[in-house]
Amino acid sequence: MGAVAAPKQDRSRATRMRLLEAAVSCLAEHGWAGSTVSVVAERAGVSRGAAQHHFPTREDLFTAAVEYVAEERSTALRALVPAGPAHRRQAVEGIVALYTGPLFRAALHLWVAASDEEQLRPRVTELEARVGREAHRSAVALLGADESVPGVRETVQGLLDMARGLGLATLLTDDGRRRARVVAQWSHILDGVLGGPGGGTA
Repeated sequence: MGAVAAPKQDRSRATRMRLLEAAVSCLAEHGWAGSTVSVVAERAGVSRGAAQHHFPTREDLFTAAVEYVAEERSTALRALVPAGPAHRRQAVEGIVALYTGPLFRAALHLWVAASDEEQLRPRVTELEARVGREAHRSAVALLGADESVPGVRETVQGLLDMARGLGLATLLTDDGRRRARVVAQWSHILDGVLGGPGGGTA
């Protein structure tokens, strides 16, 4: 019986992941108004009933989707970029990439919807706080930052705020050259504040 249950659980998990990935893509491309459970289910290749089995409400689906993808991207970034001063430039580039891709665009649509949708707001507020804490922890680890030193915590938070600002700018125009200059400058700033030789290249 256990052998039968395992493939069924695997299928269920795979369906759930397809729905979460499809939900983020829909949000990024169509915004909250154009993203319904039916649209996501169709994109994921599952029935609406199966989607509602996993996520009973639209709010369940989209908040879970943004949280899941944020965790996945954060894990991928930590695996991709070595931690420490010698790889600081790569770390800054990776952090900025997180905030200038489809995940940030999807999260932004969710935030805007939450400002108008009463039932969504508390969930998105809590989600944003959790994702924000995780992003800060990841940045500290990747940069090799010692937050017991005065000013370091604020500098790391400033980097995340700057990356978020670049993400907002990218919604209208994707200016890669300007972004590269900003990343280079922030890497220098971080070397000054955090110490150690930064700017390591791949």
